[in-house]
Amino acid sequence: MQADATDGTLLISRQGRLGRLTVNRPKALNALDITLYRGISAALAAWRDDPSVETVLIDSTSPRAFSAGGDLRALYTLALEAGPGAAAAVFRAGYRLVSVLAGYPKPVVSFMDGITMGGGIGLGAHVRHRIVTERSVLAMPEVAIGLTPDAGGSYLLSRAPGLSGLRLALTGGRMKGGQAVAAGFADRMLAAADLPELAAALAGRPAGEVVDLAPAAPRAAQGDLAAIDALYDAPDLETIRARLAESDAPWAAEDRAAMEQASPLSLRVTFRAWHAARRLPDLNTVLEQEYRLIGNLIRQPDFTEGVRAKIVDKDNAPRWLEGGALGDAAIEACFAPRPDTLDLPVFPEPV
Repeated sequence: MQADATDGTLLISRQGRLGRLTVNRPKALNALDITLYRGISAALAAWRDDPSVETVLIDSTSPRAFSAGGDLRALYTLALEAGPGAAAAVFRAGYRLVSVLAGYPKPVVSFMDGITMGGGIGLGAHVRHRIVTERSVLAMPEVAIGLTPDAGGSYLLSRAPGLSGLRLALTGGRMKGGQAVAAGFADRMLAAADLPELAAALAGRPAGEVVDLAPAAPRAAQGDLAAIDALYDAPDLETIRARLAESDAPWAAEDRAAMEQASPLSLRVTFRAWHAARRLPDLNTVLEQEYRLIGNLIRQPDFTEGVRAKIVDKDNAPRWLEGGALGDAAIEACFAPRPDTLDLPVFPEPV
């Protein structure tokens, strides 16, 4: 492998008919920044019409993490020093990359081995062949830092079985490999030890043939869907929380505790956004909604306060907005149109 202009944080290599993009920020759990977004996008653009590249593989150098998400510490600093508009530009680059990956005309395979959260979901869970392992841990935990599931995560959550996706969105719940397959975030679960052999096979054979012939582990259910639906099928967030408080199910107490730690503003926005995403027709329209929401939420104090408490100071004691700041007008403002749009690229349907 050889490094490109990302100073070694992205390793770009060619192996037979395979183009390989390997994220290499292990000390940061492969957190994604603007440099990585641009580097990956540039490589995909170069390989798009290159007949010698038939398949693209995205993986990481770390067995601990595929990608823990966006570089929140860098976004926090950028928002404080350069303003929320500068931070929004990073999110924009990430969402455009999600759209490129989802519509790429060549097969893309992701090895979501290890921690895969937030922007990591955006990088690995919208491609054609999505692989998880026994080490995988997937989640969209944005409500804990004053944001809402993004990078196309709300699209996947809104399409998960029953109301399990709404539960995951509001609690930031974690999925193991088999659960991620059941929820629609991945296609197959393989042993981590088998990934090198799979990558070698991709260098010489078509991706669909290689992945389809690989042995798959059984799926794991994402909880009792009927019980989840009974508590989460509600007209508003307050009803869900009241039902959780009345339930004697251990998982209901855990869900309620998770929501008590989250940003109240984020919870209200996420509840509405999940239901809205369910009605939107495709990934790109959901990405547009996410960009509108994130662009407005990063202008709220809960974002910098959430990152401060969880990432910077690590005191886990965020001081969230309360009272009038959580009224209907505040929620409407988060959904309000913004002057800038994603201007998503349009690619042919995957072949």
